[in-house]
Amino acid sequence: MAAVVPDIQTEADIQLLVDTFYQKVHLDALLDPVFNEFARVDWSRHLPIMYDFWSSILLGSARYHGRPFPKHMPLPIDATHFQRWLELFGSTVDELFAGSKAEEAKVRALNIATMFEYRLRKRDPLSLI
Repeated sequence: MAAVVPDIQTEADIQLLVDTFYQKVHLDALLDPVFNEFARVDWSRHLPIMYDFWSSILLGSARYHGRPFPKHMPLPIDATHFQRWLELFGSTVDELFAGSKAEEAKVRALNIATMFEYRLRKRDPLSLI
């Protein structure tokens, strides 16, 4: 019998999701260089921001007050990066959680990735051809 996994319900769940996801990012040959070589992310600052971001989206905490898109403008990322980000995020959600909030997390991630990818393509008019 398969183990029953919970849905995303608490701040601890959000932290587990974010921490586990970024552990995968660190091991990923495509995404790790973007975060750790190009962006040089300060993880002690970035992770709490991501906790607030996902808590606001999924739990309605309204703790996140920022504009995430502009931070992505200078990054050397394209559709391949967004696809991999979604794969890792979705697999992380599926490993840890099941239920309506887990499904919502994946849909929200897809919406974010789709919008960011679209807006980043607009920065390079030749990419629209």
